[in-house]
Amino acid sequence: MSTQYDEKGKFFTEIIPKEAIPVTIQTITHCIHGILHKRQRIRLIDELNRYDQDKFLAITNVTVFNDEGNTVYQTEFMVVKIDQIVWLIPDDEVKAQTVIGGDS
Repeated sequence: MSTQYDEKGKFFTEIIPKEAIPVTIQTITHCIHGILHKRQRIRLIDELNRYDQDKFLAITNVTVFNDEGNTVYQTEFMVVKIDQIVWLIPDDEVKAQTVIGGDS
């Protein structure tokens, strides 16, 4: 890793700070649960829109489920082709909906 300084003392580094977001991703054939790492201070939609349809999204701590909800695969790292994603939702939003819309 190299750190560079400008004339005012501001430093620049090759490391891009990331924020880990637990997500659920529905692809054309499977449901994927894992951790998406996005740049800090960037909205999730903006992070996804920066990729072309031919690009891949990196996910860590992955569990892949079939359409019946059974685990078919687990891995520490997976890439998902962007054009295969039907929908993506952060897990904290799923939990919030469960609490708000849950049984009374």
